[in-house]
Amino acid sequence: MYRHYVAIDAQQFSEMRKMISRRPRKLSKEDWQDIEQCHKRHWSPETIVGVRRREGKSCVSVEWIYHIIRRDKERGGTLYTYLPHHLKHRKRPVSSRIPIKDRVSIDERPPVVDAKSRFGDWELDTIVGKDGKGAIVTIVERTTKKMLMAKSPKGKNAKAVAKVIVQLLRTFERHVLSITTDNGTEFAEHKYIAKMLHIKVYFTHPYSSWEKGLIENTNKLVRQYIPSGTDFSTINDGFLLFVQTELNLRPRKLLDFSSPKQKFLLSLHNGVALRC
Repeated sequence: MYRHYVAIDAQQFSEMRKMISRRPRKLSKEDWQDIEQCHKRHWSPETIVGVRRREGKSCVSVEWIYHIIRRDKERGGTLYTYLPHHLKHRKRPVSSRIPIKDRVSIDERPPVVDAKSRFGDWELDTIVGKDGKGAIVTIVERTTKKMLMAKSPKGKNAKAVAKVIVQLLRTFERHVLSITTDNGTEFAEHKYIAKMLHIKVYFTHPYSSWEKGLIENTNKLVRQYIPSGTDFSTINDGFLLFVQTELNLRPRKLLDFSSPKQKFLLSLHNGVALRC
């Protein structure tokens, strides 16, 4: 059922290599096999090129890889489905209700959080399953891009979601200084979260998803493995752990092509998350 986790048809990469061969040959068969493996793991062309260059390996340009993917799509191929945005962008519908009591506005959040210079500030969201049933809680640390995720046993029920959040962050409690989220009713139990983790939960302005853009982009990466319309009752904890691990091991351009796991462990080692 997880079509985005199925290995890419070898014929598509054969066609890719044929197109590349029309230009001066820069990559060996082994090079393309390495690129294929990275593409299977949903690495973007920017990430593939950035990592190969950092490691001193030969590579074509980012633009040329995108060109190949677009050509493949025009010919009916599916290489584009392994990109974060499937070569297009979509707008989310917005809700008109904000019934959360005692919410703390993002306007009250310390300026240091905006600077993304402090380890320990997190963003929070949920991903909803088919027909609005089921929910997966996703959390990401702003400086290292380290993400955590787990299913809520009662969907978007606020109490259930709050317990999942606390459970996910409990291990790193010393390194949780703030949480920023949107105005979804599933976060109505923000006081419980704040009390259990000894932090403040801040809410973005209405219809301002860009104020927590990191978690929005992270959710798009999760959707590479769990497409919209997926029945969450068919997803087990093992698969969620696999997705979480893959994303935390994926090199990121914003991290100079290091992985979130590497940056997170380094920050833990340096002990830079100090309560003040």
